[in-house]
Amino acid sequence: MEVNITFLGGASTVTGSKYLVRHNGHSMLVDCGLFQGYKQLRQRNWHPLPLTPHQIDAVVLSHAHLDHSGYLPLLARDGYTKSIHCTPGTRDLCAILLPDSGHLQEEDAAFLNRHQLSQHAPALPLYTRLDAQHCMKQFRTHAFHKPFEPIPGWRVTFTPAGHILGAASVLLEVGGRRILFSGDLGRPDDLVMNPPEAPPQADTVLVESTYGDRQHGQEDILQELGPALQRLSQRGGVAVVPVFAVGRAQAVLHAINLLKKQGTIARSLPVFLDSPMAVSTTGLFAHHTGEHRLTAHEADALSHTATMVQTTDESKALARRHGPMVILSASGMATGGRVLHHLALYAGDHRNMIIITGYQAPGTRGARIASGEKTTRIHGQDVDVRAEVVQLTSASAHADANQTLAWLRSMGHAPDRVYVVHGEMGAADMLRQRIEHELRWRAAVPEHGSTLTA
Repeated sequence: MEVNITFLGGASTVTGSKYLVRHNGHSMLVDCGLFQGYKQLRQRNWHPLPLTPHQIDAVVLSHAHLDHSGYLPLLARDGYTKSIHCTPGTRDLCAILLPDSGHLQEEDAAFLNRHQLSQHAPALPLYTRLDAQHCMKQFRTHAFHKPFEPIPGWRVTFTPAGHILGAASVLLEVGGRRILFSGDLGRPDDLVMNPPEAPPQADTVLVESTYGDRQHGQEDILQELGPALQRLSQRGGVAVVPVFAVGRAQAVLHAINLLKKQGTIARSLPVFLDSPMAVSTTGLFAHHTGEHRLTAHEADALSHTATMVQTTDESKALARRHGPMVILSASGMATGGRVLHHLALYAGDHRNMIIITGYQAPGTRGARIASGEKTTRIHGQDVDVRAEVVQLTSASAHADANQTLAWLRSMGHAPDRVYVVHGEMGAADMLRQRIEHELRWRAAVPEHGSTLTA
């Protein structure tokens, strides 16, 4: 019997990654992500899957980011009772990310109900913090390079993918086929994370294409961030830095620490990390030392580079301070969380700065600010954007097109087919063309909901 893959997310879009593998009456879900960005994509989160959760025999996660893991609490609440397989780093991060996601959704629903802004009465969260905490009981961890069988006869091996703590490429051996899911690939020159390992040999490859149509610039994050913070300090402004609590926050903190050591910016420049989730994540770097480039001293220094802001009252108190100062706050695409309050407060002053630190999915507030929009809507109000907008092209945690091609090329033998996933249509198709023309491999961009042969 052949092996089929149904693309339930991450197809012609960079969010919602879900790949359903079926063979001989069994089903396994590789990644279980939330859709983010455009409203029509977010609405997919409310649509039922084409099979019931009871019909899924196993879930395997490549890494913890919500566009790969954020649907899990809903899947479990709706009846999925089997195991969720991942690396220890991914489990540790999901224990932080998923309950926070549930909490934010409860807060958003309460806000809509309080201000009667929802078309539905009452507005409901997709899932709750409690739902997320319950699903954590189903997690089972596996070390890199140690094969395991989530379903009898289905063999899975994790290999390091860089990107964030715990991130893995997933090799599935089933039905005589070797299927490789790249997951999100890190950069070989990342400031913090180790480079992704060369891929194992496979018959079918699903490769991400977030940056499939572009190359990262030559500047590193220190060369970009240093002059920006110098300008900010000279004019006494406040920099609001939307960061992903997992990965990006720690990379920016490490860069600021290095800039202060070098004397590029003053050691006295106040820095605040206003995200309980990012604060918790920062502490994990000391527990997963083999996965990143930081020494034990540097990992410890992350927690001392900024004032760690935990409570809502501490967050609100920042508004009483004067610049210059730097506020790192989630979410990274400015779609929710505490960063919205800081943007509403500081975006209207030309002395201030908004620093965009990585990929912004189309349709997100971060993408609109990065594109130069002069107003942004926050909590039902239009906010003028007069602050200087700085986009750090070097802060991305994803491999660019050339780096992704180099990773594929290191496989050695050509796979039978490559499916280009986890990218907007233009980026995915550009990478498909380059794979076909430069590597001479068969490649295709799957459509959402399609089922193809592995």
